[in-house]
Amino acid sequence: MIDSEFIQTLIITFKLATFTTVILLLLGIPLAALLAFKKFRFKTLVEAIVNLPIVLPPTVLGFYFLVAFGDESPIGRFLKDYFNIKLVFTFEGLVVASVIYSLPFMVQPVYSAFQSFPKKLIEASYVLGKSRLETFLKVVIPNIKPAIITGAVLTFAHTVGEFGVVLMVGGSIPGETKVASIAIYEEVEALNYDKANLYALVLLAISFFTLFITYLLNKKFSLELE
Repeated sequence: MIDSEFIQTLIITFKLATFTTVILLLLGIPLAALLAFKKFRFKTLVEAIVNLPIVLPPTVLGFYFLVAFGDESPIGRFLKDYFNIKLVFTFEGLVVASVIYSLPFMVQPVYSAFQSFPKKLIEASYVLGKSRLETFLKVVIPNIKPAIITGAVLTFAHTVGEFGVVLMVGGSIPGETKVASIAIYEEVEALNYDKANLYALVLLAISFFTLFITYLLNKKFSLELE
């Protein structure tokens, strides 16, 4: 029942989720801070674009990703000819598509935490001579750890369970782009319910364990902040 392809598929699944989460931790927190603390032209437009994947069908995003980065597109040809980068039906392409599609799941919790953060604490830090960067890193970030953890978990879980985008962008290449959600679909189509159930149980267990640990950590941080 448990063969090398099964293990390989799970490795790719959690590798994709990990890469996506790490990238969005680096990109999502500054973006959320920008949207929460800064006023600029077209801010509403940027907010709409960032949150569009929440309501956008994944197949739509996958389709336009194929159109934009396919081998016959100008961008696709440029990346392939000058940088030897191919983003369609590759793991790298899955990472890029997953980052785009999971962006709001990282940004929204952190954005809400930034907006509700007491402005008096920030002003007090400035009065004590701390710079904006020091205040952000040493005052704001430590006090919104629960939101950051929530965003990371939502991003990880959303990527693990994503089907439409990864199918459109990566297809189902064993050892390269085949992830667990697609494997479940293929096993069900082949009436191989035992193996589909095995994939599903692993994802269920990992998802439950991740959420359980997250709730414990958030409770711990909340008590510390009090």
